[in-house]
Amino acid sequence: MSRKNYLFTSESVSEGHPDKVSDQISDAILDAFIANDIKLGIADQSLVNTRLGCETLCTTNKVVIAGEGRGQAPLFKKYGNTAQVNREMIVEIARGVIKDIGYDQDGFSWHGADIEVELHGQSPDIAMGVNENKSGEEGAGDQGMMFGFACTESEVYEKNSFMPAPIYFSHKILKVLSDQRRAGKLPDLLPDAKSQVTVRYEDGKPVGAAKVVVSTQHNQSNGKGKDYTPAMIKEMIAAAVSSALPKGWMPKEADFLVNPTGNFVVGGPDGDCGLTGRKIIVDTYGGYARHGGGAFSGKDPTKVDRSAAYAARYLAKNVVAAGLADKCEIQVAYAIGVADPMSLYVDTFGTGKVEDDKLEKVLAELFPLRPTNIRRTLQLSKPIYQRTAAYGHFGRAPDADGGFSWEKTDLAAAIKKACGA
Repeated sequence: MSRKNYLFTSESVSEGHPDKVSDQISDAILDAFIANDIKLGIADQSLVNTRLGCETLCTTNKVVIAGEGRGQAPLFKKYGNTAQVNREMIVEIARGVIKDIGYDQDGFSWHGADIEVELHGQSPDIAMGVNENKSGEEGAGDQGMMFGFACTESEVYEKNSFMPAPIYFSHKILKVLSDQRRAGKLPDLLPDAKSQVTVRYEDGKPVGAAKVVVSTQHNQSNGKGKDYTPAMIKEMIAAAVSSALPKGWMPKEADFLVNPTGNFVVGGPDGDCGLTGRKIIVDTYGGYARHGGGAFSGKDPTKVDRSAAYAARYLAKNVVAAGLADKCEIQVAYAIGVADPMSLYVDTFGTGKVEDDKLEKVLAELFPLRPTNIRRTLQLSKPIYQRTAAYGHFGRAPDADGGFSWEKTDLAAAIKKACGA
């Protein structure tokens, strides 16, 4: 029997967190590769030329970018008889990301950091399995299983998010703080921050925040000769945090913790090493639903770690948006080089209006989960990835240029009709 009354906690991290700095650099490089293909006229929704698996490490005034890829000039250029990545262009992309985040500190600066580029060409063995075959289908870029999830619990507070409340509001708190920092309303805040929201559930529904924790980097002093204390930072950000939560959700003062270990002046990659793909639970559902284990950032859309996770979220969200379930989790699995998935599993946790096995058949017919169809239908061959690398890949509004296309609910009516509901 499922519990009705409980507490559940999720966390988020800001765009200035070291791991998120790494994610954004990797995805900015991916966007540059795809945009270059589009500019050269060799990329559209029926062809993806870019291949990239890009990992970034950030530490004190040092960035290391490594991985494998395929691209065209000027991002790749000839060195003798071989084509190698244009290191100078990659370095400038990374500096631009760091500058936009807001890092210009002694220990980590957009202009002062040493940036090392170790990208190389894609393995021909991997390329052979992924490239389109005679039927025009691409094989999966790797083996693995991916999950997608959606639920109705936060809809009363945030329409069309279809996300678990703890992770949704953890993201929102940090996004509000970031927006106010960038707008000059909280000028003494610095880019690195973390949040944690514990949500109280009653009768299975989220009703309030039992605890809220925020750790945010800040300047040493207020410019008037007085060093900041955690109490001062708490007072500074309280209104912003409250504005990110539904009315009546802000916990009592004793349950609102800010910089609980003390001052937070040294932060970002200077305070802690960052690495691409290390915040996969923050990227998805905050631990509320299962995760296949694969990271997203730095991976082109032939890699099902990313594209199939987006597709699974798309299908789960459309099932819930169609009113066919209050919760829906979808698992899909692949073998490297094989287009058709190994399996498709749907679980509506007893909330479904139709049988789960019927949903499996309907979804497979309406939206074949082959990599080529996923990429074309969701229009993933676009430079839309850097924006996903902070504040979650899900629960975001679709963008006019195709970003967050997997958040659309345009398949809901067709699913409902096919199920006879």
